[in-house]
Amino acid sequence: MNQSISRRSLLKGSVASAAMLGLSGFTARSYGQIVGSNEAIRMGVIGFNGRGMSHIDAWKSIKGVRLVALCEADEKVMDKGYAHAMSEPRPKPKRHPATQPSGKNVAVIPALDGDIVAKAHKPLSITKYRDVRKLLDNKDIDGISIATPNHWHALMTIWGCQAGKDVYCEKPTCHEVWEGRKAVEAARKYNRIVQAGTQSRSMGSDRAAIAWLHAGNLGKIQVAHGLCYKRRGSIGKVAVAPPPPETVDLDLWCGPSPLKAPHRKHFHYDWHWFWETGNGDIGNQGIHQMDVCRWALGKPLSPNILSVGGRFGYVDDGQTPNTLFAIHNYGDMMLIFEVRGLPTHPGSDKMDKYKGQSIGEVVECEGGYLAGDADGKIAAYDNDGKQIRKFTTDDDKGEDTGSHFANFIHAVRTRKRSVLNAELEVGFLSSALCHTSNISYRLGQVADPDAIKDAVKADKPAMDTFERFQEHLATNGVNITMDKATLGVPLKMDVKNETFIDNPKANALLTRSYRKPFVVPEVV
Repeated sequence: MNQSISRRSLLKGSVASAAMLGLSGFTARSYGQIVGSNEAIRMGVIGFNGRGMSHIDAWKSIKGVRLVALCEADEKVMDKGYAHAMSEPRPKPKRHPATQPSGKNVAVIPALDGDIVAKAHKPLSITKYRDVRKLLDNKDIDGISIATPNHWHALMTIWGCQAGKDVYCEKPTCHEVWEGRKAVEAARKYNRIVQAGTQSRSMGSDRAAIAWLHAGNLGKIQVAHGLCYKRRGSIGKVAVAPPPPETVDLDLWCGPSPLKAPHRKHFHYDWHWFWETGNGDIGNQGIHQMDVCRWALGKPLSPNILSVGGRFGYVDDGQTPNTLFAIHNYGDMMLIFEVRGLPTHPGSDKMDKYKGQSIGEVVECEGGYLAGDADGKIAAYDNDGKQIRKFTTDDDKGEDTGSHFANFIHAVRTRKRSVLNAELEVGFLSSALCHTSNISYRLGQVADPDAIKDAVKADKPAMDTFERFQEHLATNGVNITMDKATLGVPLKMDVKNETFIDNPKANALLTRSYRKPFVVPEVV
């Protein structure tokens, strides 16, 4: 799969006629250059039907940055984003992205994830693109920020690096493990600044709390629990795939994935719950909490993985589990991640909590535990549950904290990858933990509760999680003796080579077949 093509050939003609197998030879100003301290950094935003609106606001708001380009495969979304970009600035937003409203499966425009360092401004002019390749050929664009569906993230990052652009890429950084590593290789080869959109790394409270934890204040770390208890209702069921909206260029929207009308009622957002384009809630909301857990443990990929779950409570077209727990056993520590899309009980709009958290992290140690939520509220407790220290978003304040977007711009100006709070490889490793969790689940088979119990009983934290899993489903009218859960395949990973040991089927799911010309190259 060695893909190489000249710049002229790459952008000649339409998507259908472009014989593209990769990107090379770009001459953007940013390629190999340092942007001067007095020069405006010119940014383009790709995809903005949700989180991307925050990208638009960021580049309008940060001193020394100009929003100069927008790229979107849906004309209707483009019109909305362009109007927003050219409008008068909104009031100063909250510190952290708003979470999806309970019970909703529609996208919302979240607030920015940090303090804006300058008064927002109205762009002078913005160029609109439908095809990202044409945007990348514009030598007057220094950087791109990617907020497309997951299946595009790695390829756009690679193309951006090859085109000499610095890149801010939303989470997860990749749709599969293999392509995520290729994106890291591209960032290194082309010396690009690439930030992953796991913005908790720029929250002062999280940074201070993790540093305090690593200083040994709670003793030895034992288990990090990641929690994504977030209401997700049924997406409905259709007999045949409806046609996509007339405003969508389906070829460009599908990109690396198969070219076909998606089998779902709502075209946008519900792509999260299909394997060809999304990664379920563990790779959607959950990647933020997975990243904090991995950060707390100080670990890379895990050598032992097992997932248990299913899609319970309704029958719809969704493929990914709405209830899942994944066990990553490092030997000396464990990371256990839980996804719950059902409420505390039928008819409720409330979600379960574990030690006070529903969307957050609980890191259990010998001397107590650390518990934090998605908004940066985090505190330490002793083993009796008494709070012993509270961390705030103003802790650990410095030039590399605050806005995750501003941190990216700081790194672009200094050309120091070390300045980034969530450099691409950091985000990739956390994304890969989500993907390996899903691989175990996807290879599994439905099983009786006793079989699941036998698979997890050797580790008390895992057994406790399974018991809470059963209890949660039972309160929602799901009896897993009848409506069986899927017991994933236990996986052993060669962490250094990022492949599974003696499991060809699992290794096959580390990558996918790419649709030409949207192919991730073996050699970047």
